[in-house]
Amino acid sequence: MARLFGTDGVRGLANGLLTAELALQLAQAAAVVLGHERAANGTRPRAVVARDPRASGEFIAAAVEAGLSSSGIDVYDAGVLPTPAAAYLIADLDADFGVMISASHNPAPDNGIKFFARGGQKLPDEVEDAIEAQLGKEPSRPVAGDVGRIQRFSDAEDRYIVHLLGTLPHRLDGLKVVLDCAHGAASGCSPQVFASAGAEVVVIGAEPDGLNINDGVGSTHLGPLKAAVVKHGADFGIAHDGDADRCLAVDHEGNEVDGDQIMAILALALKESGKLKDDVLVATVMSNLGLKIALRNAGITIRETAVGDRYVLEEMRDGGFSLGGEQSGHVIFSDYATTGDGVLTGLQIAAQVAGTGRTLKDLARVMTKLPQLMINVKGVDKSRAASDEGVAAAVAAAELELGETGRVLLRPSGTEALVRVMVEAADMDTATRICTELAGVVEDRLTIPRELAF
Repeated sequence: MARLFGTDGVRGLANGLLTAELALQLAQAAAVVLGHERAANGTRPRAVVARDPRASGEFIAAAVEAGLSSSGIDVYDAGVLPTPAAAYLIADLDADFGVMISASHNPAPDNGIKFFARGGQKLPDEVEDAIEAQLGKEPSRPVAGDVGRIQRFSDAEDRYIVHLLGTLPHRLDGLKVVLDCAHGAASGCSPQVFASAGAEVVVIGAEPDGLNINDGVGSTHLGPLKAAVVKHGADFGIAHDGDADRCLAVDHEGNEVDGDQIMAILALALKESGKLKDDVLVATVMSNLGLKIALRNAGITIRETAVGDRYVLEEMRDGGFSLGGEQSGHVIFSDYATTGDGVLTGLQIAAQVAGTGRTLKDLARVMTKLPQLMINVKGVDKSRAASDEGVAAAVAAAELELGETGRVLLRPSGTEALVRVMVEAADMDTATRICTELAGVVEDRLTIPRELAF
């Protein structure tokens, strides 16, 4: 049977894969696995529950809270909040664990359940496996005064906003910022925190109705933000996704500033202030080579991980590093957060613009993005991508031609019979030619015979 937990919790079509029954059972299983420590000491464990504004989040949250409280867990219902806010509040409240109900950048019909451990840390695979193994077993069933209680976490958003403001080195007076909240979880707190920090704020995508989350707005649809920044003559714009754990930006001319450029700006700023631990940035193998070149020239080393913010977090924790992230805009400041935080990232970008007096466009020039092309080769035996001699020879030849001005990356898909071929080069013509040639070799060498494909 396929593993229920994916790379970021349990996610799927609400009332399809993710039913109220499954939500209840997951909560009961998590209560056993994550709440045992305090329960063993004779006190009721505590959990924070938050959600994004999807309509389905209402019944899923109700099911999760019922599962937890019926298992003897005291529940603090934080309502609609960003994922990083939930993680922060778990630590701030000294709760035993927490639950975030969100499908992040997915469309409104989807939803997800993500668990956090004590301190707001993401769960390792073995703990998720333990929760999954607990499904179907007899849950804890306390009675009378031993059942958990559910209470509204009334100052949850205020605590988070105070925390965010405390990360700023100075105010943002004089800046004009457009915020696109993706009709998502940051629709309330992001505009409030930027305004409290002194910025003039123009807000779009902040009218969630339960069905419009990520619908044509937010970090996956930058068109409206680009237009709004130019229309209002703003200094820059910030785009969140549905649960606000990521941030992309737009400069005053409407040009996109992606996660790699954001990390370059912030890594240099932290190094200059002496706050970049060991002068290391943690990034994934998908980050543009231009980031590595720019930071190498500045005396900063990149530690590469597999794709996924959980792998970035693991590397950061293991090395005690202070900054990491992904090209998609998940940026993690370990001094202030245990997960990617789009509002925090936006504030730190704003602080650099305000503190340096430079435009975001000028700051982003610190790195030159190399042209990048990816081709998905379908219907192939992805298990042989790393071992096939013909593929290896073609990759070696391509790398020799590219030298230090480019790179090749072959990534087998985690869920489909395909291999992603990615090439970066000094110009797009070279990237296109080499990527197309390599994709052809992968297809020729690894295609699954039709009689074996079924």
